[in-house]
Amino acid sequence: MSESRYSRIMLKLSGEALQGKSSFGIDLPTLNSFAQQINRVKELGVEVAIVVGGGNFWRGSNASANGMERAAADYAGMLATVINALALQWVMEAEGIHTRVQSAIDILKVAEPYIRRRAMRHLEKGRVVIFAAGTGNPYMTTDTAAALRAVEIGAEVLLMAKNGVDGVYSDDPQKNPSASRFERLTYLEALNLGLRVMDSTALSLCMENKLPIIVFDVQVPFNIERAVRGEPIGTFVDGGSLSATSFADN
Repeated sequence: MSESRYSRIMLKLSGEALQGKSSFGIDLPTLNSFAQQINRVKELGVEVAIVVGGGNFWRGSNASANGMERAAADYAGMLATVINALALQWVMEAEGIHTRVQSAIDILKVAEPYIRRRAMRHLEKGRVVIFAAGTGNPYMTTDTAAALRAVEIGAEVLLMAKNGVDGVYSDDPQKNPSASRFERLTYLEALNLGLRVMDSTALSLCMENKLPIIVFDVQVPFNIERAVRGEPIGTFVDGGSLSATSFADN
């Protein structure tokens, strides 16, 4: 398959994906690999938007569990995503990819404010747009931000890039060796079975707007490109017929 299946995509990169095999922070060789993959995707004529997480620096839910006010903890997490967005922008521009960072919270010295029509214009001009600071609201995850921005800009698919996890499993594969990977799921199956595709708000938003989701391991070389080409990797989630009884091999 030589052409892309999609013309505009939303790529969700978790903070953990940006840290690669490191235990904390940003791994520059990993970012370089992502930039090279994204460049190959752009060469297919695909418009690329990205939402970044911040879990490699800060998790608001963990800080809240340890006694910090949840709203303040979540705002700190939004700032962590801005750090990741700027690092990713720097690496991609070094690769020759024109990139813009848009932030959901005002931070004008380093990023544009999020404006939907401006974001879409950047995409039409061939620029990659990185959305930082989630939705700009506490209590909302970056998964929800990815689903929301994908719907707003008219993305045709949401690529959920995981760090070392090659899809959606019936149980935690690190704790349960007999856990099986789903090749395909419906939104309702994922919700009803409580599977860890993304948080329920994000998943419901995708379901309501018929936005397909591909969950895959971003650490496998060329997997972003393979997902864009429509190759069968990871787990595909959409509104099709019920399929949860069919598992892929471990």
